[in-house]
Amino acid sequence: MDLEFLLHSLIPSSWTSAIILVVFFIYLAIAGSILPGKVVPGVILQDGSRLHYRCNGMLLLLLLVSLLGFGAKMNLLSPTVISDRGLELLSATFIFSFLVTFFLYAAGCNSSSQSSSLKVHITGNLISDWWFGIQLNPQFAGIDLKFFIRAGMMGWLIINLSILAKSFQMLSCSMILYQLFCALYILDYFYHEEYMTSTWDIIAERLGFMLVFGDLVWIPFTFSIQGWWLLGNKVEITTAATIANCFVFLIGYMVFRGANKQKHMFKKNPKAHIWGRPPKVIGGKLLASGYWGTARHCNYLGDLLLALSFSLPCGISSPIPYFYPIYLLILLIWRERRDEARCAQKYKEIWADYCRLVPWRIVPYLY
Repeated sequence: MDLEFLLHSLIPSSWTSAIILVVFFIYLAIAGSILPGKVVPGVILQDGSRLHYRCNGMLLLLLLVSLLGFGAKMNLLSPTVISDRGLELLSATFIFSFLVTFFLYAAGCNSSSQSSSLKVHITGNLISDWWFGIQLNPQFAGIDLKFFIRAGMMGWLIINLSILAKSFQMLSCSMILYQLFCALYILDYFYHEEYMTSTWDIIAERLGFMLVFGDLVWIPFTFSIQGWWLLGNKVEITTAATIANCFVFLIGYMVFRGANKQKHMFKKNPKAHIWGRPPKVIGGKLLASGYWGTARHCNYLGDLLLALSFSLPCGISSPIPYFYPIYLLILLIWRERRDEARCAQKYKEIWADYCRLVPWRIVPYLY
């Protein structure tokens, strides 16, 4: 792919990409407000208030896929409409994210609310405030905009399905494995959607360009690199490699989902048994049982194994399909260091006791 072709592909040549984005977000806004779902209370904020989230992402996603499938069946739209203009859609989404964050900054500056979710935090550094955001949970027309982070996960699946449609005539075992692992991961994400309400992004990060770009651009377009790569490269993998790949995925899923579930259940009920035993708690606040007794950020290990399982179907002939796990490794080490500093400041001696009891950061007996 030469530079001229790349630049030409990135520049939207029609309004199709913009229309796709607008229709997608309108659907999420309207259907997300109408469809039934479990209403989950968020964490208690500093002012004692708490937001409530309607967790209907699974129904929202399945309805969207059904509507797209029906549209393709009736020839109302092409199933490859996204995979045919991937780079164009990428640039359109980037422009949209850029504009949205300036809107968030301008709206936040004009807000006078003193609630914890809408209170404005301005440092005076325009770039920093635009990047990290100035409000915790900005809203538009009564919609919590931060909960739109699930749009990235849905977009990832829709892109993958369009890639699958484009490769259907020459479907390979590698493509099947990649599509299967990603679909299971995404569906599981929405099945356990309520766990998302207690993640750091929801409870502590303000909504700025970092989160908007990460959720709307980075997740759907970089997490699907393996699929794009398999479109143009034929990979033959052995039965042994296929079985090994499945084991990597299953172990990663077991650690990732198990660790997050234990943390979520501990926050809801600190006395709930972990692995059949009463939990070991440090200072009455920090869980040191189960996965959290093996490493302080054990969920990151599961995440890394899952990311690796998405890339292994592509073989080892090129580093391009491994962009996601390599990037994720760097990101999670950086995030782990940041988390460690925050926890040390927040919990002080309790955190020091936890570190002595659980000396490993991500990988037991290695790191």
